[in-house]
Amino acid sequence: MASTSHRALRLLSLLGSRRQWPLRELAERLEVSERTVRRDLDTLRELGYPVTTVHGPDGGYRLGTGLTLPPLLFDHEQALAIAVALQTAPSTVFGLRDDTARALATLQQAMPEMLRAAMESLQLTRLQNYWEFSAPPIDPAALSAVGIAVRRGHLLVAELLRPDGTRPAPEDEDFAAAHRIEPHHLVVWAGRWYLVAYDLDVERWRVHRVDRLHTRPTTRRFSHRELPGGDLAHFVMSSHDRGDTAAAWQCTGSARLAMPAHVVARWAPGGSVVEHIDDDHCRLTLGAWSWTGIAGILATFDTDLAELHPPELLDACRQVARRYAAVSEL
Repeated sequence: MASTSHRALRLLSLLGSRRQWPLRELAERLEVSERTVRRDLDTLRELGYPVTTVHGPDGGYRLGTGLTLPPLLFDHEQALAIAVALQTAPSTVFGLRDDTARALATLQQAMPEMLRAAMESLQLTRLQNYWEFSAPPIDPAALSAVGIAVRRGHLLVAELLRPDGTRPAPEDEDFAAAHRIEPHHLVVWAGRWYLVAYDLDVERWRVHRVDRLHTRPTTRRFSHRELPGGDLAHFVMSSHDRGDTAAAWQCTGSARLAMPAHVVARWAPGGSVVEHIDDDHCRLTLGAWSWTGIAGILATFDTDLAELHPPELLDACRQVARRYAAVSEL
């Protein structure tokens, strides 16, 4: 005789294969008694599968509306992985965007309520960036906690972490008290996860790197707020104080640009840092595979540069200038 778990899988597969099953037919297919089938149906209900009893002479059992797929037995971590993988699928393959969206919707519909809630907690917005460099892996538990708070509309208490992920102690120079924030949107941009939130302590909207936050969930609900301007993509991409830190590269340099910080932030590579100086100037810190690589990226901003550091970056810019000057003489 098949084990209880194996039999439950077969039962679930049968229920998913057609609209409704009489108890007698299920017992015959599984080669067990009707009493055993009832116990297995109760087991499926305990696991979260919505098995419905249909009363009457033509009654029987069926799965909840829309559940037409074979059994999908994922744990919380697997559900989270599927949600992340489908929503962050590379957008460079033509036609995948609609397909992944439909696949995610189908999987959510076929999952038990508990796992569907875990996947829905990570309903995020993905923004396109032309310099998409990889970011360090993010803690799934932290991502899940933020996603659930966004979905449920629950207030978060958040502290800023150091770039290495450690929490400053109260006596440390870089310590900052925790803030109460309303988490409104979870966004992926340039390979990094961002939280768009309203900060109640400073009374303004902010963008946070999720991997730079230590959050404590609450059960306090908040009312929905309209984002200023209503353009989520523009708000995230033009916010220079997103908590970004310079990515690890073979070469890292900085320059003062004669452009506003919000403009440079929109087009800067992922993993770069934009610092506001004044309304017309900012400092950009970024990395690349070589000093000339950084010089080439800086040239794309088509503006005056000053205060280049380190000296190797200044030398690379001069070398690039000589090369282009030589081209003009051909």
